[in-house]
Amino acid sequence: MDVSLVPADTSADVRERGSGVPRQIAVLPVGSYEQHGPHLPLATDTLVACAVAREIGAAYPVHLLPPVTIGCSHEHADWPGTVSISAVTLYAVVRDIAESLRRSGVEALVVVNGHGGNYVLGNVVQESSARGERMALFPAAEDWETARRRAGVVTSLLTDMHAGEIETSILLHTHPELVRPGHEAADFVADDRRHLLSLGMSAYTDSGVIGRPSLGSAEKGKELLASLADSFGAYFGLLTADTPVTRAAVPDAARDGAGSGSADGRA
Repeated sequence: MDVSLVPADTSADVRERGSGVPRQIAVLPVGSYEQHGPHLPLATDTLVACAVAREIGAAYPVHLLPPVTIGCSHEHADWPGTVSISAVTLYAVVRDIAESLRRSGVEALVVVNGHGGNYVLGNVVQESSARGERMALFPAAEDWETARRRAGVVTSLLTDMHAGEIETSILLHTHPELVRPGHEAADFVADDRRHLLSLGMSAYTDSGVIGRPSLGSAEKGKELLASLADSFGAYFGLLTADTPVTRAAVPDAARDGAGSGSADGRA
């Protein structure tokens, strides 16, 4: 499968796609460049975010953007190859992108977050929404939980923190050539991580893995992405509605999940 992360749209493509919707939505994948154990690449979170965005783009008339490939991965700094930017920088980048989109007539932005440590993205969406701007963060924990159950993922979201069953499954489906041998024996569980922000990941795992990658499969990865695309429907309806984005405008089925953040427990 093509691993290109940059959409090949022309301006004409974007104009035509946007002409069929009441309000155009841009989708921005945000990932990271951090260790993912010995079996997954440093770019895993970016690859996952892009896979989710592509699945959304195949199902909805949205404007796909190239990814932000480096995020807030400070808890992974003890492993070679990890690179981070500050939360202030990530905040500013997303805000600048949203402002640029609005100037060009794209009123709504969905940030597809592939890295649980990008906590600041929740603040960007929260503050933008308070200003009356149309923005959402996807997937929420509820969306991941729905996808986990639908795909038959055995590991809970608490346990499946990093380089585990979910991420390994998605890459086995989308980029199997990038999954190194050894994930079958890389399982490691550390559910009590209360000091993670103080001590970093190395206090909880030697390999960098927290989860059960041995249970990953391409079939689960495919079903995970399909479920997330279905869940996105509530976000699409919310952001394209003619009425202002308020609680009253949220579809009943989405009131507990749409735009609620990315607290999925994964790093």
